[in-house]
Amino acid sequence: MAQPEQQTHAYTPGLRVTGFAVLRRERRLPLPGKVHVTVGQEVTADTVVAAAELPGDVVSVNVANKLSCMANEVPKLVKVAEGDRVTAGDVLAETAGWFGRFKTACEVPADGTVETISGVTGQVLIRLKPVPIELAAYVDGTVVELIGEEGCVVETRGALVQGIFGLGGETFGELRMLVNGPGEPLPADRIGADCAGRILVGGAFVTHEALDAARRAGARGIVVGGMDAEDVDRLLGRPLGVAITGHEEIGLTIVCTEGFGAMPMAERTFRLLQERDGRQASVNGATQIRAGVIRPEVIVPDLQAAGQGAEAAEGEQGLRVGSPARVIRPPYFGAIVTVRELPEELQQIDTEAKVRVLVAELPSGEQVTLPRANVELIQQ
Repeated sequence: MAQPEQQTHAYTPGLRVTGFAVLRRERRLPLPGKVHVTVGQEVTADTVVAAAELPGDVVSVNVANKLSCMANEVPKLVKVAEGDRVTAGDVLAETAGWFGRFKTACEVPADGTVETISGVTGQVLIRLKPVPIELAAYVDGTVVELIGEEGCVVETRGALVQGIFGLGGETFGELRMLVNGPGEPLPADRIGADCAGRILVGGAFVTHEALDAARRAGARGIVVGGMDAEDVDRLLGRPLGVAITGHEEIGLTIVCTEGFGAMPMAERTFRLLQERDGRQASVNGATQIRAGVIRPEVIVPDLQAAGQGAEAAEGEQGLRVGSPARVIRPPYFGAIVTVRELPEELQQIDTEAKVRVLVAELPSGEQVTLPRANVELIQQ
C-alpha cells in the first residue's frame, strides 16, 4: 500500500497578520497594588484594571549647613517629627536666635513626609508624595485570570497585525484610513483636527511633516508600511540604538508593518485594516529583535467574531509549502512571496556556505531559490 505523502515542515521566525485570533494580554503593575476587576468581567480598553502608588523621590535638606549649626543640634532645632506630613514653605527647622530675635529658619522645599532626622549628618530626608499609577485593560475583552495584587489577564478576539518596527507605548483609538492604496504615502495635508484621538493608517511611507501634523492634531497613533530611519532619530533627538522600544515619549505610537524606507504595505495587511476603518483599535509600538522577540502590534477587537478551529499557540511557527512569507534580506528585500518547495538537502549559496533553502514565488510569478534564514513567515 502506498505511503501517504509527508509534508515538509520547518520552523522559522514569523509575524502574524490575521482577521481572527484569540489573544491574551497580561496587565501587570510594576509593584503590588489593588486589582479592580474580577474574573469574567467584561472590560474596555480604557477600563482601569489595577492601580498602585510608586514611592516618591527623597529630597535631602542639609539643615546643619542652612542654620550654621552642629549636626548633633539639628534634632533639637527641627519643628517636625519623623512621619509628619509637611507642605512646601513650612518651617522645617529654626534657631533660637538672641532674645527671640534674629532667628534663622529653614523651609520645607516640597510637599511630602519627613522620613529621617539625623543628628549625625545634620540632614533631614523628606519623601515626596507617592506617584499614582493606573493600569488600563488596553483591549476590549474579558478578564480570564487575576495575578495576585499585581494585575490580570485580559482575553480578546479579533484581527491582529504584527509589524516589523514600532515606537511608543500602548494606546487605543478609532482607525482612520487616509489613503486608498497600500503604495500611497500618508499625506500630511489630510491630517487635521478630525484626526484627534484616532489611529491613522497610511500606505507605503510617512514623512516627518506628516508625523508633526499628526502630533499637532492630537492623533494617538500611525500605522504605515515604512518610515525613514533618519526621521526616527529626529523624533527621539538621539540615535535609536538597539535597545527595546516602546517607552518613547514622542506624542504618538508608530507601527511600521514592512520596515524602513518607502515600502508599500502588504496587500493583505492593508485590506484587513481598510475593512475595519472606523473600528476601535489597540496599538503598541514596543519592539525587541533579540532574545524574547517582541513585535509591534495592531489589535482590532471583534468580540462577536467566531473563529474556525482552534488557535495555534503563538510560539508555533511552521513554514510549509503554500505559506506566505516576507523576504528580509536583499536582493528581494520586502517582497511578499509564496513558498513553493522546501528541499531537504543543503545547497551552496553565493557565499559558498551550504544552507537550507526554499523555492519561493515572487509576486511577478518568477520562482527563486532563497536561504530559509532570508525569509520571515507571515502567520495567518
